[in-house]
Amino acid sequence: MRTDEKPDQREGRWSELARPYMTRTRHWLFGGTVAVYAAIVLGVLTTSWLVTLDWQVMLFRPYKQWPDIHAFLDYFVVLGQRGPTAVAVAAWLVWRCWRQRNLHPLLVLGVALLMLNVTVGAAKIGMGRLGPHYATAIGTNEMWLGGDIFPSGHTANAVVTWGVLAYLATTPLRRRILSVIAALGALGVGMTTVYLGTHWVSDVLLGWAAGLLVLLALPWCEPGMAWAEARLMAVVWRLRAQLGGAPRPVPVPASPAGVTSGVAGRRAVGEDGVLVREAAVAGGRQSRSPEAWPHHPARPHTARSERTPVTPSGSRRPPHADRVPRTAPVTTTVRGRSQGS
Repeated sequence: MRTDEKPDQREGRWSELARPYMTRTRHWLFGGTVAVYAAIVLGVLTTSWLVTLDWQVMLFRPYKQWPDIHAFLDYFVVLGQRGPTAVAVAAWLVWRCWRQRNLHPLLVLGVALLMLNVTVGAAKIGMGRLGPHYATAIGTNEMWLGGDIFPSGHTANAVVTWGVLAYLATTPLRRRILSVIAALGALGVGMTTVYLGTHWVSDVLLGWAAGLLVLLALPWCEPGMAWAEARLMAVVWRLRAQLGGAPRPVPVPASPAGVTSGVAGRRAVGEDGVLVREAAVAGGRQSRSPEAWPHHPARPHTARSERTPVTPSGSRRPPHADRVPRTAPVTTTVRGRSQGS
């Protein structure tokens, strides 16, 4: 599919794009990701080998092992920061909305970020885990201590924000390519937070799972987004018609002989800003016709029998202009008598 398709202006409807839906594969992936999410949380809560791995990486202090790349990674981690990435992706999607004349890309980004903030934010506040720099005792899981780093917000945001571009890809090939790029970017952002010491390894693993769950759940939101898009576009077109000065209804002359005399057509502006032709037949139902489209203006029809003939000199004169109407009899006098002709 192509997300920059132009709408069918003649019909006044928007081109329907092939949008993702919940296939059986997506259901299996969603269920598997939920299982992984639960396993990570359970592993941290029970202070399993996962917490031991967290402490081993933290005490290794990667930022001291490779200090030369520290400055670069300080900038690279911004690819997972919610504000800058949301603004950049939203600017790109605004251009795509303008090209395809609908609001679907922006609605997808807005719904994805809303689900991300709700789910990840609730998990962060609910589990209250402290980060590596604020750990209190070696070997503990640091849960329920008022922190807010489990799962990793940078990692989950990188998965969702850049994954939305793959979700909105115009062809299967582009979708695969963008999916790989988004996955590599999210992988890099997650490992960068571990390098900088701002997150545990388990934080990053849970962030990947949380972001993937949001992307996999987006097709379930498509009906609601379509409903919202239809109503928002109706408002946009109504405002556009009002601000742009919609043309007044232009009367169309009556149909020529041979057509039902009760039909009186006229051009009017519909609610969506598209010119339509109304026929006053059996209650005045609206009907669309090519003559009412903006690029096909209605023209008055004149029957051949009603047209003014063209004289040899090229000017139009009333028919029978050379004939003198006889309004009274002509009287002649012959030899003193009057005779009427």
